[in-house]
Amino acid sequence: MVALDIQPLTREAFAPFGDVIETDGAAHFTINSGFAERFHDLACVDVAAGGGRPLISIFRGQPRPVPLRLTLMERHPLGTQAFLPLQDHAWIVVVAAGADPRRPDALRAFRAHGRQGVNYARGTWHHPLIVLVPDHEFVVVDRDGEGDNLEEVPFPDASLIVLNGLNRTGYGPPVRERRTGREG
Repeated sequence: MVALDIQPLTREAFAPFGDVIETDGAAHFTINSGFAERFHDLACVDVAAGGGRPLISIFRGQPRPVPLRLTLMERHPLGTQAFLPLQDHAWIVVVAAGADPRRPDALRAFRAHGRQGVNYARGTWHHPLIVLVPDHEFVVVDRDGEGDNLEEVPFPDASLIVLNGLNRTGYGPPVRERRTGREG
């Protein structure tokens, strides 16, 4: 079994996989006669391949069982895919470097806070959405159009890779089983 450590999501650490979408440290300027700030050009939306067009959706995620075992990785060869949380809840991002996302040494896990989104670069291997609270909603910007824009690769044995630092209540130290004294 491989236990994958979760690190904080930063622009620098995530750069090989795409963009971190957040206002902290982002370029901005005043608009609307001084009543708004525009945080400009936070991610590169790349969906035009093969005549694609941008698509905006809302995803509502549910927590996965803990210990969280990675089951598959996916990528979108024809366009980027951005996730922007609508609630201020932490969530988990898992990506893989290189051509084979099943190699444990290629995997990276990040903890995003609820004011951070990500934009997966075209062709970046990533795990499907991992949320820590029920009904966690995201605006998702991705590609619609002709062509196959989804590739999935299952892990041969989902019990081999688990995420360190997750427990039944979300992100934090593992929850120890409470013994009742009746176990035999």
